[in-house]
Amino acid sequence: MSKVTTAPVLATTAAASFLYARHAELPVVSTIAASLAVVFPLYVVVWLSWIFPFYVSELRHIPTVPGFPLWGQFFAIVTQECGVPQRQWHKQHGSIIRYFFPFGAERLSIADDEALKQMTVKNPYNYPKPVRAKLWMVRILGEGVLLAEGQEHIHQRKSLAPGFSIQSIRALTPVFWDKSLLLAKCWREEMTAENVTTKSFEVLEWLNRTTLDIIGSAGFGYDINSLRNPETPIREAYRLVFAFDFASRAMHGLQAFISASKYIPVKMNRDMETSRNIILDKATRIITEKQEQAESNTGGKDIIALIARDNKKLKAMGEQGLSFETMRDQIMTFLGAGHDTTATGVAWTIHLLSTHPEIQSRLREEIKDYMPFLFDKDTRFDREQILAADADQLPYLDNLCRESLRYIPPIPMTVRQSIAEDRLGPYKIPAGSVIYIQANAINRLPMYWGPTADEFDPDRWDNLPKTFTPNAFMTFLQGPRGCIGRKFAETEMKVLLCCLLSMYEFKRDFNTPDPEDWKMWRLVLRPKDGVTVKVTAI
Repeated sequence: MSKVTTAPVLATTAAASFLYARHAELPVVSTIAASLAVVFPLYVVVWLSWIFPFYVSELRHIPTVPGFPLWGQFFAIVTQECGVPQRQWHKQHGSIIRYFFPFGAERLSIADDEALKQMTVKNPYNYPKPVRAKLWMVRILGEGVLLAEGQEHIHQRKSLAPGFSIQSIRALTPVFWDKSLLLAKCWREEMTAENVTTKSFEVLEWLNRTTLDIIGSAGFGYDINSLRNPETPIREAYRLVFAFDFASRAMHGLQAFISASKYIPVKMNRDMETSRNIILDKATRIITEKQEQAESNTGGKDIIALIARDNKKLKAMGEQGLSFETMRDQIMTFLGAGHDTTATGVAWTIHLLSTHPEIQSRLREEIKDYMPFLFDKDTRFDREQILAADADQLPYLDNLCRESLRYIPPIPMTVRQSIAEDRLGPYKIPAGSVIYIQANAINRLPMYWGPTADEFDPDRWDNLPKTFTPNAFMTFLQGPRGCIGRKFAETEMKVLLCCLLSMYEFKRDFNTPDPEDWKMWRLVLRPKDGVTVKVTAI
C-alpha cells in the first residue's frame, strides 16, 4: 500500500469543508481554514509520522533506526560527516536499514553484498537518481553520462567508451606528467621567491587548478592554464559553485526540495547562474571546434576528439550518434566531475601521508627505485624518460591510492529511487523507494574489512580478509553506472603523487584546522577549510 500524498488530502479536506459550509450556511473561507488547521497537523503527526511508517508501509519489516519519524534522523545526518551516521547504524542494525527524513519520509541505506549487486549490476536501470537529486547538479554538469538515465545512459556510455579505453589513457599520460611537474615547479618558484625551503600550501586549491588543466588538455585538447592564471573565468566559476558559506549551503538544501527557489534573487543563485553561463559557453565553443575538426579529419588524441571522430563514423553508418547538446553536456560533466573528484582525492591522500610519515617515506623510496630520473633536477623533465615512465608499475603506490580512496572516498554517497518493485536481499522494495549507497559507510564496515576497518593501512590490499567482496569498495560504484573515468582518475592520481613526492616532503601544519574535523559534502567530500600542509623541498 503506498503512502497517501499531501495534495489529495488537502484537496479532499477543502472540498468537503466547502460542501459542509454551503450546506450549513457557514462562512466558506473560515470553515475551510479551520478544517485544514485541524486535518493537516493530524495528517502529518498521526498518519505520516506514526500510523503509516509503523503499521502500513511495505518497508516496515526492514530493520529501522530508533526515533520518531516526525523529525526522524535528520539532525544526526545534517550535523555529522556524510555517511558516518549510516556507518554506525549498519553496525548496529544490519546491512539493510530504514531511517527517516522529516515528516515520515522513508529512506533506505544498502550495504548488503547481494543487494548492492542487484542495484548496480543485475538491475541498475531500475534505480535512477531521483529528480530532486539532479536539480542543482544538472545546472553545472549538464545531462551528460553522469546524470543520464536508462537507454540514454546506455547510448552515451557506449559512445564515450573509446575515449576512456586503456590505450586512449596511455596516449594521454604525457599530459598528466606535464601538468603535474608544472604544479611542482610552481611551488618551487614560490619558495625561491620567498627564499625558503619550507612553506605551507593549501594544496586542494592548487590541485583543483592542476586537474582542471589536465582535463582541459587531455579531455578536450584545450589549455585552460589555471596553474599560471588562477583567476581564469572557468576556475572562478567552479570556486563559486562549490562555495561553502552558510547561506549557500542553505539555498542548495532548499533547492533540493523546492526547485523554484533557484529564482530567488540571492547571491548563491546569481553565482550559480554566472558559473553556468561561463561553463556552458566554454563547453559550446570546445565542442563546436571538435566537431569541425572531425568533419575535416583533423584533431588530436584528446578524449572529445576521439569521441567526435567515432561519432562521425556512427552517423555515417546510419547509427544514432550523440547530438550537439549531448556532446556539450559531456564536456560540462567532464569539466566539473572530472577535475574536482580527483583533486579532492589527491588532497586527502597528501593529508594522510603528512600524518603517516613512515608510509610517506616508504612510498617515496618505491618511486625512487622505479623512477630515479624524477629525483634529479637535470633529468626530471627529460621527455624520453617521462614517456617511458609507467606509474602502474609501482605496487605500493597502487595500494596507497586504493586505501586513500577507501578511507576517505571523494564522492561519499549516491542516491537512487526505484522505478518498479524489486527485491533487495530478503525484502520487497516497492516502486518509488529512495535508497542510498553510502560509500563512506560501506568502505569502512568491519563486516567486509575486519577489525581494522577504521585504520589507514595500504598493506591491507596485499592481504584482504575473506569477507571482502568487490562491493566492499564503492568509491567508484560498480556495474554499468560505475565511474567511466575510473582509470583516467587513478592514473592521474598516481602521476601527481610521483611528481610531488619526488620533490617534496609533507608534514601536518598544526597552525591550521585538522581537515578531518569538518568534512563538507557538495558533490565531493571536501574539508571545510581546505588541506594545508607544510611542504619542504627535497
